[in-house]
Amino acid sequence: MKSVFRGLVFLISLNISSQEVNEIIDSLNVFELEEVRVSTIRAKATDPVTQTNINKSYISSRNLGQDIPVLLNYLPGVVTTSDAGTGIGYTGIRVRGSDASRVNVTLNGVPFNDSESQAAYWVNLPDFASSIENIQLQRGVGTSTNGPGSFGASLNILTDIMQEKASASLSSSIGSFSTFKNTLKFSTGLLNNHIELSGRLSKITSGGYIDRATSDLKSYFLQGAFKDKNTLIKAIAFGGHEITYQSWYGTEDLSQRTYNPAGAIYDQNGLLTGFYDSQEDNYRQDHYQLHWNEKINYLWTASFGLNYTYGRGYYEEYNDSFGGNTNFLYLQLTPFEVGEETISETENVTRKWLDNNYYVFTTSVNYIKNKTRLDFGLLLSRYLGDHFGTLLWAQSPGYILPMERFYENRGDKKEINFYVKLEQPFNNQITGFVDLQYRYVDYLVNGIIAGPQLFEVDSNFKFFNPKTGLTYQADDNNQFYFSYSKAQREPSRVDYENGNPKPEVLNNFELGWRVNKNSFQIYSNIYLMLYKDQLALTGSLDDVGTPIRENIGKSSRFGIEIEVKANISENWFLQPNLAISKNTNKDFYFKRDGVLSYLGNTKLSYSPELVLGNILAYKALENFNVSLLTKFVGEQYMSNVESKKSQLESYFVNDININYQLKLKKAIKKINLNLLINNLFDQKYVSNGYYYTYDDDWSLPNQVKTIEGVRYYPQAGINFIAGLGLKF
Repeated sequence: MKSVFRGLVFLISLNISSQEVNEIIDSLNVFELEEVRVSTIRAKATDPVTQTNINKSYISSRNLGQDIPVLLNYLPGVVTTSDAGTGIGYTGIRVRGSDASRVNVTLNGVPFNDSESQAAYWVNLPDFASSIENIQLQRGVGTSTNGPGSFGASLNILTDIMQEKASASLSSSIGSFSTFKNTLKFSTGLLNNHIELSGRLSKITSGGYIDRATSDLKSYFLQGAFKDKNTLIKAIAFGGHEITYQSWYGTEDLSQRTYNPAGAIYDQNGLLTGFYDSQEDNYRQDHYQLHWNEKINYLWTASFGLNYTYGRGYYEEYNDSFGGNTNFLYLQLTPFEVGEETISETENVTRKWLDNNYYVFTTSVNYIKNKTRLDFGLLLSRYLGDHFGTLLWAQSPGYILPMERFYENRGDKKEINFYVKLEQPFNNQITGFVDLQYRYVDYLVNGIIAGPQLFEVDSNFKFFNPKTGLTYQADDNNQFYFSYSKAQREPSRVDYENGNPKPEVLNNFELGWRVNKNSFQIYSNIYLMLYKDQLALTGSLDDVGTPIRENIGKSSRFGIEIEVKANISENWFLQPNLAISKNTNKDFYFKRDGVLSYLGNTKLSYSPELVLGNILAYKALENFNVSLLTKFVGEQYMSNVESKKSQLESYFVNDININYQLKLKKAIKKINLNLLINNLFDQKYVSNGYYYTYDDDWSLPNQVKTIEGVRYYPQAGINFIAGLGLKF
């Protein structure tokens, strides 16, 4: 394989003389082999891209069981959500008001977002934060990446790098709501100076703040790596198994903050008698990756990767006549006669399955000479998803076979993604950046969805997404940048299930100023995002908790973001950030009471105009740190119609993080003690919810009345997680 890479690059670089090569200083420091596989999709410090970079130390003291979105809660423009109210289980992240399906996530350069729904389900990789080396969050369109295009942000994650020395660690944490976490990690260190084996096993359990919102999460991470001067090869396997009690229905009454209607069982008089024990989401996901990274010579590096992801699992639901799907037509059963009565409804238990396979090939070639940089990238992928429902039990089923299927369909999605990027300095101060991406997407669905309804999709898309910009280095401390980026993206499966959607288009402009001095850094930017046919959240959910979107014509986001990192003194560190925005639907129409009404310009759903974050850290001793973490999120609407009923109030939350580290020279080399107190002042707040409407055309003759409804996801009051870590 080495010879293949070298041969390809030799053909490309015949015009480079050996004298030029000899004049080049070894650029391995630029292309660290550990990061070759993500270098083409990550923004560089000189790129005109709004970005935040963090390493594992940023989250290590708070990594006590909560999910990655919650650990990133204090980054600029970020709003996080948690169905269970604790940051464990189903969690989500929004950036600049854009939901999780618009945040492109890659793991070692491989897309993590589900191909059909476009969402990133972190619950499928519990405790993945314990295997992360560093993260880059790009806000806006950012640079071209693998997978669905970014419409709000891209999150690029690099997993653990090779360790020189052998080590092992054991960490455990315990907290409110019966939360427990245990993590075991190991590394052999370099064997024979070239090979390393490492891994992790984790288990997290939690009772949840919301009633019965339990989580039982298991995960693993295994890595075998080979490295010499010019080559890095990694074989990685990781995955998780999650069992969570459904908590995506929310509560409609905030006086009963923890009430969870999922699995409710009623008697014949409509009185609640209990809850179904197995109203759960049960899903396994395994990822297998192979990465080969090669330094060809002083100018060229290359990499290729293979990925296979296997996911399988189900939602199990109890359905009764007071709110569930009990109709024989829905279950595809045949009505039958009992005496003179026709039986056409039955209480039942169903499972809705997803069994999918995802295949990915990636390759990249990188050239750097002096300050000129050229990157090529290619992705080929195919996703196959089997969707089907089985009937486990029915009270009056008539004649059915065991595990009767009441719907089944298959999704088949193929993608080709090619991009080329050029970073070229014009002089010592001005650097130009060009990024050209082409995506071809072919999406087919055939079969029946629950209802039953025929569901067929046969769509293909050809997207050309150009990006360009300039960076101006005014002096050693001040850097300015401007960029324009275009992104186009295909609708998701849920979009097709709920209508006839169109692809969406985004034109993104960024103007930024970076200040880097010894004691402080300031990163500020202004952005303008202009959408056409944006698939915006309506506020509603489908029957498995997936947000419903619709094309809304023209819309925009305009905002200012400021991030500061300041060493106030030898012991005090301050890291505040501010995001102010205006997020607008233009010329919006809404059908209310049977009449189509013009609402003019309205606010985009789930888009607070003010988001503040801050970390104030105090280093009391060399090994003792205390941090106050603060988050303010302004009021927001769960709809695009500015209905007062859909308004979420602003909230202001503070957390305390305490870390004590004891270094030893014995078998146990290091002891870490961590304490995280969440919501220190016990605020009763809601970070998320949903809004729905339906037309009542039966109560009054010849009249239609639009009925509004809301449900909320309340978050836990004051709670804690304490952790103990041992490193051997």
